[in-house]
Amino acid sequence: MTDTVLAVAAALIDVDGRVLMARRPEGGSMAGLWEFPGGKVESGESPEAALIRELREEVGVDTWESCLAPLTFASHGYDGFHLLMPLYACRKWNGQPRPREGQELRWARPADLRGLPMPPANAPLIAVLRDWL
Repeated sequence: MTDTVLAVAAALIDVDGRVLMARRPEGGSMAGLWEFPGGKVESGESPEAALIRELREEVGVDTWESCLAPLTFASHGYDGFHLLMPLYACRKWNGQPRPREGQELRWARPADLRGLPMPPANAPLIAVLRDWL
């Protein structure tokens, strides 16, 4: 039996309907792949609190639980663990997104997301996001 890892991700959506994507830095797991900003939920932390913390740590923006709309989730088996990852849509935050962990950031139109190399768990999220926007 493999462990289940709970992570969270955000589709930060700007006024032009573009989504913020983060490219994993070189030297780490799945380096060079694009993903929605987010990260692992720590013990005793709610998914929403984890996402607020991760957005502050990763891209330097602050948001609130009331601004996180649950959209869909990924459930994907990787070697050695199973990932369960809710994706939240967020249209309101304070601050200008900037890379804080060595990653590259890019705003992408929903129709262009399929062209970005992504971790396998992210691929099923794209259609739901595109249809929702």
